[in-house]
Amino acid sequence: MSIRRRFGPAFLASLAWHIAIVAMLWLATRAATRPVRSATVLPDRTITHMVWLNDPGPGGGGGGGGNRMTDPPRRAELPGNDTITVRASRPRALDVSKPATHEQEPVQQLAIPVATLAAATESLPGAIEAPPGPPTLSQGPGRDGGAGTGTGPGDGPGRGPGLGPGRDGGTDGGGYRPGNGVTQPIEIRKGTPQYTADAMRARIQGSIIVECVVQTSGVCTNIHVTRSFDPAFGLDQEAIKAAGQWRFRPGTRGGEPVPVRVTMEIAFALR
Repeated sequence: MSIRRRFGPAFLASLAWHIAIVAMLWLATRAATRPVRSATVLPDRTITHMVWLNDPGPGGGGGGGGNRMTDPPRRAELPGNDTITVRASRPRALDVSKPATHEQEPVQQLAIPVATLAAATESLPGAIEAPPGPPTLSQGPGRDGGAGTGTGPGDGPGRGPGLGPGRDGGTDGGGYRPGNGVTQPIEIRKGTPQYTADAMRARIQGSIIVECVVQTSGVCTNIHVTRSFDPAFGLDQEAIKAAGQWRFRPGTRGGEPVPVRVTMEIAFALR
């Protein structure tokens, strides 16, 4: 009672007011010391795509009635046989209970009479037969036993026992090869080759090989070029002319003069 009397109501109001201010300050300080939480930023998930749904609408009208008549049959459905229709054939049932047997047909034996005929010359139909000539050893149209068209026992168109168109046993157009008792012809005179005007201007030089048959008279026959170096300027012909001017002592066989085939070299040189 003594306190109320001493201070009065004003003191009590002031005290309450100060207590309220202290409480407010304490609450403000406590709120300021709380940790501040960071705000979480959420992504913008605004829907930008629009989907339209087909809602069922009102029903449509019904179709009109027909005349109730049947359609005519199509051409492909008409009854009848088709031109390209192949009838299916039923396969025959095979009887596998019995094995198939193949009987061989008997071979007919031909009875051909065999008669022995006398040996004779077979004549061709339409051929004109010549009268038989005197009996010789010839196997051809030649004479004296020759088998060719020549005379003598030659085997060609020559004379003598030659195998070719030569004479006295010569072969290949006449003339022996040196050797086996055949001597080489001996050179007596040479022929000089002449240059042609074109070859002279071109200044061509070289040798041409020719082959010929040296007859028993020493003259060269059957001359031909075996190796040429100038087929364009006419030197081959000049070489053949020069070879025809050569003279030889003929080769011999058994001491008798015989044709012998020789090879010559015709040289062309500018001086």
